[in-house]
Amino acid sequence: MPVINMEQTGKQIAELRKKANLTVNDIKEALALTTVNAVYKWQRGQTLPTLDNLVALAALFDCTINDIVITETI
Repeated sequence: MPVINMEQTGKQIAELRKKANLTVNDIKEALALTTVNAVYKWQRGQTLPTLDNLVALAALFDCTINDIVITETI
């Protein structure tokens, strides 16, 4: 059964953000978040973006959701 690896997904979000030359604040603004805390939690693997935010991140990073979410089989 595949499960989401939150830590690796967080690292992937950070890497894709850097490749897109975006700051954490840029992500906050683009997704209309009130603070940058959510983005930092995603990047640390503490929480996952909502489905709506994953769709928005994929558009910002010019990739698919599958390119963002890292899964592993248990």
